[in-house]
Amino acid sequence: MRALLQRATEARVEIDGAVIGEIGAGLLILVCGMKGDTDEIADTLARKVTKLRLFQDENGKTNRAISDVEGAALVVSQFTLSADTKRGNRPGFSQAAPPDEGQRLYERFAATLQGEGVPTATGRFGADMAVHLVNDGPMTIWLDTDDGKTQ
Repeated sequence: MRALLQRATEARVEIDGAVIGEIGAGLLILVCGMKGDTDEIADTLARKVTKLRLFQDENGKTNRAISDVEGAALVVSQFTLSADTKRGNRPGFSQAAPPDEGQRLYERFAATLQGEGVPTATGRFGADMAVHLVNDGPMTIWLDTDDGKTQ
């Protein structure tokens, strides 16, 4: 799975002008299931996110996890994180999980975050969404479970 985390002071997602998910301080998380990903991979990635120290402590050091700052997560599906740009000028998306698997992994990831005690809002899988973000820092982190480093 791939995830792009952006530390936020606020974020929301809209469909046709209606807000369907929003958070105050926390993380906007764009997520993409990849071919071959499993529920266990989604769970591992979600637990990793809950433990990452991305928030500042009283000394300005990034020593706090999302639960330490009582932050929330806005999880948005984004299959374009699977983009392969190695050849030509048009990104390829053939490594993204098929839609039914992608949706299951996306929902599993969000449910695991919620189960770990992180208040979690979501977008809508497969929808055309407008995502609004006030990026804090900015702090943007890329996670890819296929790189062997996300554990």
